[in-house]
Amino acid sequence: MSERLRGLEWPTLTLLAACYALWALGTTWAAAAWLPLGMVLVTLGAALHSSLTHEMLHGHPFRSRLWNGALVFPALSLVVPYLRFKDTHLAHHRDSILTDPYDDPESNFLDPKVWHRLPRAARMVMRVNNTLAGRMLLGPLLGTLAFALSDLRAVRRGDRRVLLGWALHVPAVGVVVWWMLALGRMPAWAFLLSTYAALSILKIRTFLEHRAHEDARGRTVIIEDRGPLALIFLNNNLHVVHHMHAMVPWYRLPVMYRRNPQRYLSRNGDYRYRSYAEVFRRYFLRAKDPVPHPLWPRG
Repeated sequence: MSERLRGLEWPTLTLLAACYALWALGTTWAAAAWLPLGMVLVTLGAALHSSLTHEMLHGHPFRSRLWNGALVFPALSLVVPYLRFKDTHLAHHRDSILTDPYDDPESNFLDPKVWHRLPRAARMVMRVNNTLAGRMLLGPLLGTLAFALSDLRAVRRGDRRVLLGWALHVPAVGVVVWWMLALGRMPAWAFLLSTYAALSILKIRTFLEHRAHEDARGRTVIIEDRGPLALIFLNNNLHVVHHMHAMVPWYRLPVMYRRNPQRYLSRNGDYRYRSYAEVFRRYFLRAKDPVPHPLWPRG
């Protein structure tokens, strides 16, 4: 028994407990004491829960996929079904398809032929969405709509796996709704705004995780940040380290990078930023990439 206990991923389990405590405290006591404090705690809890969900679908902290999924069953971020997140994200981990507008489920690029057929207003919105400010403001809404519409088309085609993912999502959201109705002391508008803010924070991480590059090895970023965002993202700012060692738990990634940074920077063609502060300075109001994939034919 002692060997089993020593083998458990205690940092992950401890952080998961803290995550739920933050969220529960934010929706109850803190919201009643001072609503802005409650909203901050709910935002942090929901964002951290999403990062922990990413950790679970990669096989942590247990060997059992069922138990890992059960640990993050309540849908604190409301909009992303666990099974759909798992299926699309694991497909995204095929490095050969990274940034592909069709095959990479997490690509932010469009086929240039599709882009040029869009109405002018839609193209303007998507250009704004390609700045960091736009991605934080509009990204959660646009991303959720695109994801849901894509899944709806899949369900209409008879994809039972997609249907199952959304069916399981109903009780996961139900747990959150029950908590808010039975125990929550936060107004609905404040809860929804806090949840949206959590999704906005997550968009900072995904904003430039992957770039268009002819070599698949050079598409994945390193952001050498060690501040609060790195903790909320569970060190996924060291993204190429995660892609190369997807089964390594989050708390070991910084050590792996510090031991041999040149290994990872030579692999990704030195696609690197020193901190999220640098990312904000450079791209808060300026697009890093075009919306149409720059390496795809335009005709």
